[in-house]
Amino acid sequence: MKERSLKRFAWLSISAAVITILLKTLAYVLTGSVGLLSDAIESLVNLAAAIMALSMITLAEKPPDKEHAHGHSKAEYFSSIVEGVLILIAALSIGISAVDRIIHPRPIDHAYLGLAVSVLAAFLNLFVALRLLKVGKEQQSITLEADGHHLMTDVWTSVGVIGGVILVTVTGVQILDPLIAIAVAVNIVYTGIQIMKRSALGLMDASLPDSDIKIITSVLDKNCKKGITYHGLRTRQSAYRSFMSVHILVPGNWTVKRGHDLLDDIEIEIRRELPRINVTTHLEPIEDPKSHDDESLDRSV
Repeated sequence: MKERSLKRFAWLSISAAVITILLKTLAYVLTGSVGLLSDAIESLVNLAAAIMALSMITLAEKPPDKEHAHGHSKAEYFSSIVEGVLILIAALSIGISAVDRIIHPRPIDHAYLGLAVSVLAAFLNLFVALRLLKVGKEQQSITLEADGHHLMTDVWTSVGVIGGVILVTVTGVQILDPLIAIAVAVNIVYTGIQIMKRSALGLMDASLPDSDIKIITSVLDKNCKKGITYHGLRTRQSAYRSFMSVHILVPGNWTVKRGHDLLDDIEIEIRRELPRINVTTHLEPIEDPKSHDDESLDRSV
Protein backbone atom coordinates (compact mmCIF):
# COMPACT_ATOMS: atom_id res chain seq x y z
CA MET A 1 0.00 0.00 0.00
CA LYS A 2 2.80 2.40 0.90
CA GLU A 3 4.60 1.82 -2.41
CA ARG A 4 1.46 2.41 -4.47
CA SER A 5 0.70 5.58 -2.52
CA LEU A 6 4.14 7.14 -2.97
CA LYS A 7 4.26 6.32 -6.67
CA ARG A 8 0.80 7.80 -7.08
CA PHE A 9 1.98 11.11 -5.65
CA ALA A 10 5.10 11.06 -7.82
CA TRP A 11 2.84 10.70 -10.86
CA LEU A 12 0.73 13.58 -9.53
CA SER A 13 3.87 15.73 -9.48
CA ILE A 14 4.74 14.74 -13.06
CA SER A 15 1.23 15.55 -14.30
CA ALA A 16 1.24 18.93 -12.55
CA ALA A 17 4.65 19.77 -14.04
CA VAL A 18 3.50 19.01 -17.60
CA ILE A 19 0.34 21.12 -17.23
CA THR A 20 2.16 24.07 -15.63
CA ILE A 21 4.86 24.02 -18.32
CA LEU A 22 2.16 24.40 -20.97
CA LEU A 23 0.36 27.15 -19.05
CA LYS A 24 3.48 29.15 -18.18
CA THR A 25 4.89 28.84 -21.68
CA LEU A 26 1.59 30.20 -23.00
CA ALA A 27 1.82 33.07 -20.50
CA TYR A 28 5.34 33.89 -21.71
CA VAL A 29 4.33 33.74 -25.38
CA LEU A 30 1.42 36.09 -24.71
CA THR A 31 3.43 38.65 -22.72
CA GLY A 32 7.09 38.30 -23.66
CA SER A 33 7.93 38.77 -19.95
CA VAL A 34 11.32 37.38 -18.94
CA GLY A 35 9.89 36.97 -15.45
CA LEU A 36 7.22 34.63 -16.76
CA LEU A 37 9.92 32.90 -18.83
CA SER A 38 11.87 32.25 -15.63
CA ASP A 39 8.74 30.74 -14.14
CA ALA A 40 8.36 28.42 -17.14
CA ILE A 41 12.01 27.35 -16.93
CA GLU A 42 11.57 26.35 -13.31
CA SER A 43 8.61 24.18 -14.28
CA LEU A 44 10.87 22.32 -16.72
CA VAL A 45 13.10 21.55 -13.75
CA ASN A 46 10.01 20.43 -11.83
CA LEU A 47 9.26 17.88 -14.55
CA ALA A 48 12.81 16.50 -14.62
CA ALA A 49 12.85 16.32 -10.82
CA ALA A 50 9.47 14.59 -10.67
CA ILE A 51 10.56 11.94 -13.16
CA MET A 52 13.75 11.39 -11.15
CA ALA A 53 11.68 11.18 -7.97
CA LEU A 54 9.46 8.48 -9.44
CA SER A 55 12.44 6.37 -10.50
CA MET A 56 14.18 6.73 -7.13
CA ILE A 57 11.03 5.98 -5.13
CA THR A 58 10.57 2.85 -7.22
CA LEU A 59 14.13 1.78 -6.42
CA ALA A 60 13.98 2.83 -2.74
CA GLU A 61 10.90 0.71 -2.10
CA LYS A 62 12.40 -2.50 -3.44
CA PRO A 63 12.66 -5.10 -0.67
CA PRO A 64 16.07 -5.94 0.84
CA ASP A 65 18.15 -8.41 -1.15
CA LYS A 66 21.44 -10.26 -0.82
CA GLU A 67 23.55 -7.23 -1.83
CA HIS A 68 21.43 -4.66 0.04
CA ALA A 69 20.44 -6.26 3.33
CA HIS A 70 19.24 -2.93 4.78
CA GLY A 71 17.07 -2.16 1.76
CA HIS A 72 17.38 0.51 -0.94
CA SER A 73 15.85 3.49 0.88
CA LYS A 74 18.94 5.70 0.50
CA ALA A 75 18.22 5.91 -3.23
CA GLU A 76 15.82 8.74 -2.30
CA TYR A 77 18.76 10.92 -1.27
CA PHE A 78 20.22 10.72 -4.78
CA SER A 79 16.92 11.99 -6.17
CA SER A 80 16.88 15.03 -3.89
CA ILE A 81 20.56 15.80 -4.63
CA VAL A 82 19.83 15.71 -8.37
CA GLU A 83 16.81 17.94 -7.77
CA GLY A 84 19.01 20.42 -5.92
CA VAL A 85 21.46 20.50 -8.83
CA LEU A 86 18.63 21.00 -11.33
CA ILE A 87 17.30 23.89 -9.24
CA LEU A 88 20.72 25.58 -9.39
CA ILE A 89 20.86 25.08 -13.17
CA ALA A 90 17.39 26.63 -13.47
CA ALA A 91 18.53 29.62 -11.40
CA LEU A 92 21.52 30.11 -13.72
CA SER A 93 19.27 29.98 -16.80
CA ILE A 94 16.90 32.53 -15.28
CA GLY A 95 19.80 34.83 -14.41
CA ILE A 96 21.18 34.70 -17.96
CA SER A 97 17.74 35.48 -19.43
CA ALA A 98 17.25 38.37 -16.99
CA VAL A 99 20.63 39.97 -17.76
CA ASP A 100 19.90 39.71 -21.49
CA ARG A 101 16.56 41.46 -20.95
CA ILE A 102 18.28 44.28 -19.00
CA ILE A 103 20.63 44.80 -21.94
CA HIS A 104 17.85 44.44 -24.52
CA PRO A 105 14.62 45.76 -22.88
CA ARG A 106 11.27 44.80 -24.34
CA PRO A 107 7.76 45.93 -23.40
CA ILE A 108 5.28 43.43 -21.97
CA ASP A 109 2.28 42.59 -24.18
CA HIS A 110 -1.18 41.26 -23.21
CA ALA A 111 -0.13 41.43 -19.58
CA TYR A 112 -3.41 40.61 -17.85
CA LEU A 113 -4.27 37.69 -20.15
CA GLY A 114 -0.83 36.19 -19.52
CA LEU A 115 -1.17 36.78 -15.79
CA ALA A 116 -4.50 34.96 -15.68
CA VAL A 117 -2.86 31.89 -17.19
CA SER A 118 0.06 32.15 -14.77
CA VAL A 119 -2.26 32.46 -11.74
CA LEU A 120 -4.00 29.23 -12.79
CA ALA A 121 -0.64 27.44 -12.95
CA ALA A 122 0.34 28.82 -9.53
CA PHE A 123 -2.83 27.49 -7.87
CA LEU A 124 -2.24 24.06 -9.42
CA ASN A 125 1.31 23.99 -8.05
CA LEU A 126 0.12 25.16 -4.62
CA PHE A 127 -2.37 22.30 -4.37
CA VAL A 128 0.18 19.67 -5.43
CA ALA A 129 2.97 21.12 -3.25
CA LEU A 130 0.85 21.04 -0.08
CA ARG A 131 -0.20 17.47 -0.84
CA LEU A 132 3.38 16.30 -1.44
CA LEU A 133 4.66 17.98 1.73
CA LYS A 134 1.91 16.38 3.82
CA VAL A 135 2.45 12.88 2.44
CA GLY A 136 6.25 13.24 2.44
CA LYS A 137 6.29 14.16 6.12
CA GLU A 138 3.83 11.41 7.06
CA GLN A 139 5.74 8.74 5.13
CA GLN A 140 9.21 10.15 5.93
CA SER A 141 10.00 10.37 2.21
CA ILE A 142 12.71 12.98 1.59
CA THR A 143 12.03 12.70 -2.16
CA LEU A 144 8.40 13.78 -1.87
CA GLU A 145 9.30 16.46 0.67
CA ALA A 146 12.02 17.84 -1.61
CA ASP A 147 9.59 17.83 -4.53
CA GLY A 148 6.98 19.56 -2.39
CA HIS A 149 9.42 22.24 -1.22
CA HIS A 150 10.53 22.74 -4.81
CA LEU A 151 6.95 23.21 -5.97
CA MET A 152 6.25 25.58 -3.08
CA THR A 153 9.27 27.63 -4.17
CA ASP A 154 7.74 27.64 -7.64
CA VAL A 155 4.52 29.02 -6.16
CA TRP A 156 6.36 31.89 -4.45
CA THR A 157 8.28 32.43 -7.68
CA SER A 158 4.99 32.79 -9.54
CA VAL A 159 3.65 35.20 -6.91
CA GLY A 160 6.75 37.38 -7.25
CA VAL A 161 6.70 37.27 -11.04
CA ILE A 162 2.99 38.05 -11.24
CA GLY A 163 3.45 41.00 -8.88
CA GLY A 164 6.39 42.19 -10.96
CA VAL A 165 4.48 42.05 -14.23
CA ILE A 166 1.64 44.01 -12.64
CA LEU A 167 4.11 46.65 -11.42
CA VAL A 168 5.70 46.91 -14.87
CA THR A 169 2.28 47.24 -16.49
CA VAL A 170 1.14 49.92 -14.02
CA THR A 171 4.38 51.95 -13.80
CA GLY A 172 5.86 51.33 -17.24
CA VAL A 173 9.31 50.72 -15.68
CA GLN A 174 10.48 47.82 -17.87
CA ILE A 175 13.65 47.03 -15.89
CA LEU A 176 11.54 45.79 -12.98
CA ASP A 177 10.72 42.63 -14.97
CA PRO A 178 14.32 41.29 -15.26
CA LEU A 179 15.22 42.51 -11.75
CA ILE A 180 12.39 40.47 -10.27
CA ALA A 181 13.54 37.48 -12.34
CA ILE A 182 17.02 37.82 -10.77
CA ALA A 183 15.47 37.96 -7.30
CA VAL A 184 13.59 34.78 -8.15
CA ALA A 185 16.86 33.11 -9.22
CA VAL A 186 18.51 34.00 -5.89
CA ASN A 187 15.58 32.51 -3.96
CA ILE A 188 15.77 29.33 -6.04
CA VAL A 189 19.51 28.99 -5.31
CA TYR A 190 18.80 29.07 -1.56
CA THR A 191 16.17 26.33 -1.90
CA GLY A 192 18.51 24.15 -3.97
CA ILE A 193 21.33 24.47 -1.44
CA GLN A 194 19.01 23.51 1.46
CA ILE A 195 17.76 20.40 -0.37
CA MET A 196 21.30 19.28 -1.22
CA LYS A 197 22.47 19.89 2.35
CA ARG A 198 19.74 17.70 3.80
CA SER A 199 20.48 14.94 1.30
CA ALA A 200 24.20 15.02 2.11
CA LEU A 201 23.44 14.67 5.83
CA GLY A 202 21.26 11.64 5.06
CA LEU A 203 24.02 9.95 3.06
CA MET A 204 26.36 10.53 6.02
CA ASP A 205 24.10 8.54 8.38
CA ALA A 206 22.77 11.44 10.42
CA SER A 207 21.12 10.54 13.73
CA LEU A 208 17.36 10.42 14.19
CA PRO A 209 15.58 13.65 15.18
CA ASP A 210 15.75 14.59 18.86
CA SER A 211 12.03 13.85 19.22
CA ASP A 212 12.56 10.22 18.12
CA ILE A 213 15.62 9.77 20.33
CA LYS A 214 13.61 11.08 23.28
CA ILE A 215 10.98 8.39 22.66
CA ILE A 216 13.67 5.68 22.52
CA THR A 217 15.43 6.80 25.70
CA SER A 218 12.08 7.08 27.48
CA VAL A 219 11.37 3.41 26.79
CA LEU A 220 14.88 2.39 27.85
CA ASP A 221 14.83 4.49 31.02
CA LYS A 222 11.48 3.03 32.03
CA ASN A 223 12.92 -0.50 31.76
CA CYS A 224 15.94 0.47 33.86
CA LYS A 225 13.62 0.16 36.89
CA LYS A 226 13.83 -3.62 36.38
CA GLY A 227 17.46 -3.66 37.53
CA ILE A 228 19.08 -3.19 34.12
CA THR A 229 20.96 -0.40 32.37
CA TYR A 230 22.04 0.40 28.82
CA HIS A 231 24.70 2.17 26.78
CA GLY A 232 26.04 2.44 23.25
CA LEU A 233 22.80 3.84 21.82
CA ARG A 234 23.23 4.71 18.13
CA THR A 235 20.63 5.82 15.62
CA ARG A 236 20.58 6.71 11.96
CA GLN A 237 18.04 7.81 9.38
CA SER A 238 17.86 6.29 5.90
CA ALA A 239 15.02 8.07 4.08
CA TYR A 240 11.78 6.54 5.41
CA ARG A 241 13.65 3.79 7.30
CA SER A 242 15.20 4.28 10.75
CA PHE A 243 17.83 2.17 12.47
CA MET A 244 19.03 1.94 16.07
CA SER A 245 21.29 -0.29 18.13
CA VAL A 246 21.84 -0.44 21.89
CA HIS A 247 23.60 -2.58 24.49
CA ILE A 248 21.35 -3.79 27.32
CA LEU A 249 23.15 -4.79 30.53
CA VAL A 250 21.28 -7.24 32.80
CA PRO A 251 22.22 -9.13 36.00
CA GLY A 252 24.54 -12.01 35.22
CA ASN A 253 22.41 -14.53 37.10
CA TRP A 254 19.48 -14.01 34.72
CA THR A 255 18.68 -16.88 32.37
CA VAL A 256 19.19 -16.36 28.64
CA LYS A 257 15.43 -16.64 28.17
CA ARG A 258 14.68 -13.94 30.73
CA GLY A 259 17.16 -11.55 29.10
CA HIS A 260 15.89 -12.38 25.64
CA ASP A 261 12.27 -11.82 26.67
CA LEU A 262 13.17 -8.41 28.11
CA LEU A 263 14.91 -7.38 24.90
CA ASP A 264 11.90 -8.54 22.90
CA ASP A 265 9.61 -6.42 25.08
CA ILE A 266 11.87 -3.36 24.66
CA GLU A 267 12.06 -3.77 20.88
CA ILE A 268 8.29 -4.21 20.57
CA GLU A 269 7.64 -1.11 22.70
CA ILE A 270 10.03 1.04 20.65
CA ARG A 271 8.54 -0.18 17.37
CA ARG A 272 5.07 0.55 18.68
CA GLU A 273 6.08 4.20 19.06
CA LEU A 274 8.26 4.33 15.91
CA PRO A 275 6.76 1.79 13.48
CA ARG A 276 9.45 2.02 10.76
CA ILE A 277 12.48 1.60 13.00
CA ASN A 278 14.80 -1.41 12.81
CA VAL A 279 15.96 -2.20 16.37
CA THR A 280 19.14 -4.15 17.15
CA THR A 281 19.88 -5.00 20.79
CA HIS A 282 22.93 -6.63 22.36
CA LEU A 283 22.69 -8.43 25.72
CA GLU A 284 25.56 -8.18 28.26
CA PRO A 285 26.12 -9.05 31.96
CA ILE A 286 26.05 -5.94 34.09
CA GLU A 287 28.76 -7.22 36.50
CA ASP A 288 31.42 -7.81 33.82
CA PRO A 289 33.80 -4.80 33.50
CA LYS A 290 34.21 -5.58 29.80
CA SER A 291 30.51 -4.85 29.32
CA HIS A 292 31.21 -1.20 30.17
CA ASP A 293 34.17 -0.82 27.82
CA ASP A 294 32.55 -1.55 24.45
CA GLU A 295 30.57 1.63 23.79
CA SER A 296 32.76 2.87 20.93
CA LEU A 297 31.85 2.24 17.31
CA ASP A 298 35.15 0.47 16.64
CA ARG A 299 35.36 -2.02 19.48
CA SER A 300 38.84 -2.94 20.71
CA VAL A 301 39.90 -6.59 20.59
